[in-house]
Amino acid sequence: MTSPTLLIERQDHVLTLTLNRPERANAFNLEMTRALQRALRAEASDPDVRCVVLRGSGNYFSAGQDLREMEQVAGESYYQHLRQTYNPLIVQLRRLEKPVLASLRGAVAGAALGIALACDLRIAAEGTRFTVGFLGIGLVPDSGVSLFLPLMIGLGRASALAFSNVPFDAAQALDWGVVNRVTSPDELDAQTMAWAQQLARGPVKAMGLTKRAFNHALLPNLEDVLEYEGQLQAIAQHHSEHREGVQAFMQKRPPKFY
Repeated sequence: MTSPTLLIERQDHVLTLTLNRPERANAFNLEMTRALQRALRAEASDPDVRCVVLRGSGNYFSAGQDLREMEQVAGESYYQHLRQTYNPLIVQLRRLEKPVLASLRGAVAGAALGIALACDLRIAAEGTRFTVGFLGIGLVPDSGVSLFLPLMIGLGRASALAFSNVPFDAAQALDWGVVNRVTSPDELDAQTMAWAQQLARGPVKAMGLTKRAFNHALLPNLEDVLEYEGQLQAIAQHHSEHREGVQAFMQKRPPKFY
């Protein structure tokens, strides 16, 4: 079943999946998350597909979870939500034994940061801003951010970014190894496709086995981490800090946590 929230295109053995909610900065809602899960399960498993590109439409990769949707289902457990949405999505990205290239521009925040970090490779446009995001609304990092970010940039930097909620830009991301390449916004799409086609021409089976080796060496506890993030999120969900954080976000004002 197709969805207008996810565009699917094939070209030269490259599968491009485009997050398509530009009016909401490509923020994830349930429909888009499930569409991405289906595409990774069905489209990406096709032997004709040798590389997967994940990108966003318009001027953004993704602002993360759509908070307005979460407000509409305020009684839902965040723990159960994660178990149905981002947790299996992160595992799918890591278990797909083909190269997955994230093409990033604009905002990469919250759960979208976790999704980008779960990809194998990342190319970003100049001006892209990366934000941990969760603590700004009184929540804890989920979608694998608590594992991927300290692994990539170190615990001290990850703690500073999480606690302050201060964004970092594409140049800093390149320096820290969060992204592999940075290009101009006008060249991002062309550079992404050129890189994806180069990957598709390579030894994809060996790439998949290498990815399996990296998962075994560095991410053997990924599913346990995702599960624990969900348990912590269930605690944070019911704290007054989260209520204040969401209200402040909706009212476009700084939160008052004390």
